[in-house]
Amino acid sequence: MPLRQDYLPYPYTFSEIHLSLLLDAHSTQVRTRLLFERKAGFETDTLVLDGEQIELISIALDGKTLSQTDYVLTDKTLTLHNVPKSGELVTTTTCAPIKNTSLSGLFATGKHLMTQCEAEGFRRITYFADRPDVLTVYTVELIADKVTYPVLLANGNLLEAHDLDNGLHRSLWHDPFPKPSYLFAVVAGQLAHIEETIEHNGQSKLLQVYVEPHDIAKAQFALDSLKASMKWDLARYGLPLDLERFMIVATSDFNMGAMENKGLNIFNTKFVLAHPDTSTDVDFEHVEAVVGHEYFHNWTGNRVTCQDWFQLSLKEGLTVYRDQEFTADQLAQGLSESEAQSARAVQRIGNVMNLCAAQFMEDAGPMAHPIRPNAYEEINNFYTMTVYEKGAEVVRMYETLLGRDGFRRGMDEYFKRHDGQAVTCDDFRMAMADANGMDLTQFARWYEQAGTPRVHAQGRYDAAAQTYTLTLSQSNPAVGIELEEVNLVKPPLHIPFNLGLIDSVTHTSLPLNPAGAQTLTLNLTETTQSFVFEHIPHAPIPSLNRNFGAPIQVQFDYSEAELLTLLACDTDAFNRWDAGQQLFTRAILRVMNGQTQATVLDEALLERLNRLLNDMSLSPAYRAVLFTLPSFATLSQRVQQTQLLDPQALFSARETVVNALAKALASQWQNTYNQFNLNKPYEYNGSAAGERSLKNLALSYWAKADAAAWDAVQTQYHQADNMTDRYSALNTAIQNFSEQSNTLIEDFYQRFANEALVIDKWFTAQATRTSGEFSHMHDSLTQLMAHPAFTNPNPNRLRSLIFAFCNSNPRHFHQANGAGYQFWAEQVLVIDAKNPQVASRLARTCEHWRTFAEPYQAQMKRALTRIAQANTLSDDTREIVHKALRIQ
Repeated sequence: MPLRQDYLPYPYTFSEIHLSLLLDAHSTQVRTRLLFERKAGFETDTLVLDGEQIELISIALDGKTLSQTDYVLTDKTLTLHNVPKSGELVTTTTCAPIKNTSLSGLFATGKHLMTQCEAEGFRRITYFADRPDVLTVYTVELIADKVTYPVLLANGNLLEAHDLDNGLHRSLWHDPFPKPSYLFAVVAGQLAHIEETIEHNGQSKLLQVYVEPHDIAKAQFALDSLKASMKWDLARYGLPLDLERFMIVATSDFNMGAMENKGLNIFNTKFVLAHPDTSTDVDFEHVEAVVGHEYFHNWTGNRVTCQDWFQLSLKEGLTVYRDQEFTADQLAQGLSESEAQSARAVQRIGNVMNLCAAQFMEDAGPMAHPIRPNAYEEINNFYTMTVYEKGAEVVRMYETLLGRDGFRRGMDEYFKRHDGQAVTCDDFRMAMADANGMDLTQFARWYEQAGTPRVHAQGRYDAAAQTYTLTLSQSNPAVGIELEEVNLVKPPLHIPFNLGLIDSVTHTSLPLNPAGAQTLTLNLTETTQSFVFEHIPHAPIPSLNRNFGAPIQVQFDYSEAELLTLLACDTDAFNRWDAGQQLFTRAILRVMNGQTQATVLDEALLERLNRLLNDMSLSPAYRAVLFTLPSFATLSQRVQQTQLLDPQALFSARETVVNALAKALASQWQNTYNQFNLNKPYEYNGSAAGERSLKNLALSYWAKADAAAWDAVQTQYHQADNMTDRYSALNTAIQNFSEQSNTLIEDFYQRFANEALVIDKWFTAQATRTSGEFSHMHDSLTQLMAHPAFTNPNPNRLRSLIFAFCNSNPRHFHQANGAGYQFWAEQVLVIDAKNPQVASRLARTCEHWRTFAEPYQAQMKRALTRIAQANTLSDDTREIVHKALRIQ
């Protein structure tokens, strides 16, 4: 098992690597020429290169062909002894892309060949030191049949392209910037593209987006997003594109979202293709965000990369933070100041909803780990919410502590020191600290500790002295692998804690310092600290961790009246929303625990909600998130803090509250729907998307309250000029009008049978149907898996059906007899045989089995044990399942 503490630098440098690939789906030949030199201070004469699932044809050192007695070859490495201090190593190898169903290395996808080398895929192409701290200048020659593979792409700048004899053609690419092997990329295939040459930072740049020919009409938004990303990064951080061209390629066979290969980004089609007819508003937002994310990696990940994979959050957490800021600015573009603030708040709420539903759950389970892990069994399992999303929150805290200008100074210092290097999270922290003259030593603990910190807050008001004392206490109990450590002590973190105070009488925000600031950042650095505020005229209501300034769970004993005040008056949009979430959560848990009262939802809450729904000063997008109840996943974590979870009871309780809210405001939902159902031509921007969001939420509530809404549902479905409205109507029909929805389900398939990403939506809509009995759901799953559109499913199709059912349909997945869990186990084993990375992600579905009540706990354990006892199991999936069964 690799350990962070065992890191040793690689003893050799490679000044150049020259690759020549004769591309063929069945057998690709790779000739590799390496120029190596031993580093000063290293005495070794042994050169060890990584390589697997490739065949060595020949090897020569300084022009001399080596025999089998001159090297040691295993299924993982190629080792040469007695090598000179410097020299040239030439190898010829072959690999079989068409057999590579793992989609790591060089693989065949449809009529194309593509690569995915992060984290350890390059070793499946040729022998090399396949680790992120070995940076090399690449020159790549591609040769292929011109009819079969008319497009030949690699990293960097194109030097040559011409035809050869025998129907072959050749291209030669050179990337002048040293990079690690995980950023290497090759694309060959029958692709169409759009392109544009722009002026950028005083230079001409060629931008290209490559897609399947039939998808060419869906590529423009990705190109526009790329241009917006370039403009934003240059303006915000002074970071320009450094190559002559930048290319984006889309493929439907991809394990992840996208890959930031230097100058040649390879994307899952889901995050490139966008068109109103086939993509929802959420799809458009995701395309823009992911295009931005991968482009931003050009500096935060490529120009400055990771010393080792333990530092993964160095590039991913930082770049997620950058793409979140970019998306917020894009959604706010062209709006008034108040509208822009609302748009940013909605985007922030969406990020935090995602974090709380998934990353907080990860932090409480057997796979819990710090954003910089200390050990791993399989690196592919650490591309996690913790590394990405919590990592982004840690970066956000730097900006909270330093301010935007201070954060920019830190970024400038980081690039000044480390451009062209492979570095660590500590290097980034020190650049931030030194550029701002701030001691961030204690802040390093965020990289060292797993778990979601808890901050318990208590307030005391002294009316005579007109002072308010807020006492904060932090804790972070051991989780995951930490539970196996003896005498573990987790010292206090440095938590920037954003605070506001609301006057309980005037309901206005109080000034917290002489400058009149209504939000103050407190530095919580001790286990317990008290902060005293003077000139407070009345007992205040604290607004805690404003804008979710730190990734923590705050515990404060609010009364319902205080939460109602915050919901009505808090000037922090995030905490205003959060007050509503707390009130909804309390109502749901009361129902689940049988704590009956006269009404499911309190009259005072309903009155406040009615006002908010009709408050025209609030943007439609913000009203939509205000009325979106906490997800089942978020509620599960809340329950599991104090008791074992009965998933059926929780699902039923949530539905009860949803239905109560729908019926209590039934006429208002209909009015809101009619107000925004204006049949305006589709355009994608933050304002228009917000209106559609509220309209479709109103339709879903109206449909729960009144069967007469069916006419509006089917009318919207048939008359919609965009996928957002059509797909929303389809989902509303499936969840509320089960029998009538069958005609819409069939119509949807017939309309979009040739649109792969839309058919993914079709599968998901049916996999997440919560009505009916499990036997009907199981029959439906069986039929869908036998559907021609599910033959040889790629990762997107697997996620659309199998993952959607197991992770997003709690009512049918959690069966007392374990039928849903046995279905899950079967699918994990089937997928693992072909694609371990995808299987290991599905395997995480039941890792929290210990937090469930019986009989669910025993049934989950039984399904996990079935997987663990399989005769053949990948390292990826084995780690997940064994940790789930082992760690308490």
